[in-house]
Amino acid sequence: MALYKDKLTVIGGQVPRGSVSVSGAKNSATRLLAASTICDEVIELTGYPTELVDSRHKQRFMEMNGSMIKEYESSLEIDNSRYSCNHLDDYFYPIRTTYLLVAGQLKKSGKANIPYPGGCNIGDRKYDMHIMVWKEFGCTVTEKENYIEIIAPLEIKGSTISFPISTVGGTENALLCASIANGNSEIINAYITPEVKDLINFLKMCGVKIHVKGNSYILVEGQSFISGGTYHVLPDRIEALTWLIYGVLSGGDITIHNIPFDTMEIPLKHVKDAGVDYFENSTSIQIKPECIQDNLVHSFELACGTHPGVISDMQPFFVMLAVKALGTSRVHDFRYPERITYVEELNKFLDQSISTIPGKITIPGSCSFSSSNANATDLRGTMTAVLAALCAKDGVSIINGVSMALRGYNELIVKLASLGVTVEYSE
Repeated sequence: MALYKDKLTVIGGQVPRGSVSVSGAKNSATRLLAASTICDEVIELTGYPTELVDSRHKQRFMEMNGSMIKEYESSLEIDNSRYSCNHLDDYFYPIRTTYLLVAGQLKKSGKANIPYPGGCNIGDRKYDMHIMVWKEFGCTVTEKENYIEIIAPLEIKGSTISFPISTVGGTENALLCASIANGNSEIINAYITPEVKDLINFLKMCGVKIHVKGNSYILVEGQSFISGGTYHVLPDRIEALTWLIYGVLSGGDITIHNIPFDTMEIPLKHVKDAGVDYFENSTSIQIKPECIQDNLVHSFELACGTHPGVISDMQPFFVMLAVKALGTSRVHDFRYPERITYVEELNKFLDQSISTIPGKITIPGSCSFSSSNANATDLRGTMTAVLAALCAKDGVSIINGVSMALRGYNELIVKLASLGVTVEYSE
């Protein structure tokens, strides 16, 4: 993948010791940033992962369209009073959630021009559900050469959005469009993840009336005026899992703070069932060699699915956990069966020991990592290559295109340094 040209150089054999704090969730923070565009007053987002590559791209797009954003150490102050639809010379923004920038432009300009959704290539991830949402709200959608043009009717009226499949992005898009519509909107077969709940809570804070019934039905009363305020971003459950698995693989002693336990119950149960008896209190986890009997975890078989189970973004880290298991493990992912391309790069550190077919990854276990060079694939897959390089017994490894991982890991290099691990980043 040639999207990013930077690289990370890692010296193997470094054992992490120290503590890290989980940042605000990438899959929440970047949505809240986009959601701020429908607000009529200033928004402050605290606990914000300001160093994320994805956030930088989204901030750049918003500023090109009139937003005024002040960045602090772990917060953003966002004034969207001048946010509108401008025609840009450049629509290269390599992020998936560009569709969430539409509602704010429709509210303030009556039309929107947004880049085509980018992000990770993990199989069939089309944007037809978003086109359906905009058309259900009466918009005209035209796919131009470099961007998508959405033109609103004179009045955006409430509508009923019934998704044929559960979709996180579609649910988020429908929520924002419904928030600016005149009247009530129903969202049927919604996918309500912890990050979607975070978005709903943010919109409620801003004055949008939202009623959730069960696990898949949302009723939204649109508002002509949407207020501002201060909102704290949900901690990142995937980052928390990443540090935990790194602790298991490295044999280090890591204390992980700011754990969102209420969003991770089942994934953490799988980790415990694999024999990882970590220490915990109400907000933190400590993982050290004494937590793993005989220094080997148990083999396992699991299937990825929807929340509250093991979601697809967590799949690569359970593959990594299985590397240390005694016996063969299997990880199934039928929601994104093509999410296996990263294994080819990961295998460079493992003497080609992991085998794949679409929807299934087989890990023989009791493997050790050797230094190697690897190329970026998707966000989470690239992070597994970083972990493999960190856990190599010795030698030097290079991860090309490491910004693919930095899209989702705030201050990764700083946090590694806090664990006594030194890496070299170069552009």
